[in-house]
Amino acid sequence: MQPKSPSILECPVGRAVETVGEWWSILILRDAFQGATKFDEFSQSLGIAPNILSRRLAHLTESGMFVRRRYQERPPRYEYVLTEKARDFFPVVVALLAFGNRHLAPKGESIVLANRSDARPFDPIVVDAADMRPITLANAVVVPGPRASRGMRKRLASLKAMNPAVAPAGD
Repeated sequence: MQPKSPSILECPVGRAVETVGEWWSILILRDAFQGATKFDEFSQSLGIAPNILSRRLAHLTESGMFVRRRYQERPPRYEYVLTEKARDFFPVVVALLAFGNRHLAPKGESIVLANRSDARPFDPIVVDAADMRPITLANAVVVPGPRASRGMRKRLASLKAMNPAVAPAGD
């Protein structure tokens, strides 16, 4: 377990990584988005050691990403059902898939995200819901939220990106 500094715990990215940042957790969620619900399905798909899978499923359940539901009485067997919280993580997996296809598939895409109704490939981007414009490094900046501590406000104020005259490299 990593140390939990106040700036990490206060940061939404830090809290998200605490919940799903371990790579097995992300792959378990990926498989759940593709329909896996049972321990054996995750185990077979991932080739993960049973003790690690048990720990990751327990953590994801404790974190509110899964609800554990009994589907067989004898012997007792459970399935892991995605929660609304987990469904909200789906765009993160989509972004990872798009990044992997764009930058880590030199021989071409092996998996493509497509529209369920007509199998047309999607080209995922992150957009602002208010104006539907892409959110990019060039047009985005982090600012303190209403519950930001004094320390977080100081940290954010010290960032180069907070200065409007400083444009991020590459845009």
